[in-house]
Amino acid sequence: MAGITIGVASETAAGERRVALTPETCKKLIARGAKVRVQRGAGRGASFTDQAYVDAGAELADDAAATLGDADLVLCVQPPEPAALSRLREGATLVGLLAPQADAARGEAIVARGLQAFPLERLPRTTRAQAMDVLSSQAGMAGYKAVLIAATLAPRFFPMLTTAAGTIRPSKVLVIGAGVAGLQAIATAKRLGAQVEGFDVRPETREQIESLGGKFLDLGVSAAGEGGYARQLTDEERAEQQRRLGEHLKNVDVIVCTAAVPGRPAPKIVSAAMVGGMKPGSVIVDLAAETGGNCERTQPGETVDADGVTVAGPLNLASSGAVHASEMYARNVLNFVSLFVDGGELKFDWNDELLAKTVWPERAAA
Repeated sequence: MAGITIGVASETAAGERRVALTPETCKKLIARGAKVRVQRGAGRGASFTDQAYVDAGAELADDAAATLGDADLVLCVQPPEPAALSRLREGATLVGLLAPQADAARGEAIVARGLQAFPLERLPRTTRAQAMDVLSSQAGMAGYKAVLIAATLAPRFFPMLTTAAGTIRPSKVLVIGAGVAGLQAIATAKRLGAQVEGFDVRPETREQIESLGGKFLDLGVSAAGEGGYARQLTDEERAEQQRRLGEHLKNVDVIVCTAAVPGRPAPKIVSAAMVGGMKPGSVIVDLAAETGGNCERTQPGETVDADGVTVAGPLNLASSGAVHASEMYARNVLNFVSLFVDGGELKFDWNDELLAKTVWPERAAA
């Protein structure tokens, strides 16, 4: 039996360096009976050579059309363009961060071609799914990189230093949002020697923040919600939160914003007035820039001077750590597709909630 063909083409999104398949995961998919075809240069941005894929057992193709044209299963990081989707084999399976409902043309192309798409951002956040959770693995890299950017932009040391010129006090760093990215940011800032606080409207995050050596910033407003996500604050709660936070930010040197709600614009937490009240030389790094930013002064993709406060809105930070980000992403993808790649065939168990709740378009109930 020839087995299914898995195709991995070069990512086409601007600045994207990650790849959905590494030589390590390639070898494991081949061991499951699949044939793997990789576009030449697909792993270059993440420092994986074509020869490494060949050594793992993959075939190489010269372009995306030759790579994906007859593929039964296509793996990607970011979604292919609608035109590329329309050239996939009818009924093929597609796995990646696809966001089909964020782009009408993309969603239409998936439906028109009869593709079976698995947008991994839809994966249920359950214990069993942790090894497949690409949002968490990539957020960890983003949180780490955000603090390094902040440390570079800050006109001061992060750690306390005792020098011949006197004692340098540590920088005060506030991380807003204690999800995976925020917790990684707290841990990284702490390792760099800063005085670190973490703020989240979910009170259950206090223990996690404190376990990493940070101090939980309690503003007296709780937005504990279902499924580990925050609920929407009332107008009165938001006003009180804003007032207390604004006062606190006057003594903060660095803010790292990481608060995001899946499928929605990022909540505006740091107002322009708060930025105006911060000390000159302060720095804000806004990881939520891709969905509008947590700070009103954030300009996605740019670093700006907001009246003496530096505000950075980096995009796709996980891609800047492409080697480890790709390794984690590819292992997540391997663990997910192992649910249905079996003996060189695609076998879907629609009673498995990880498949049933991730697939798009959603399947009609039996």
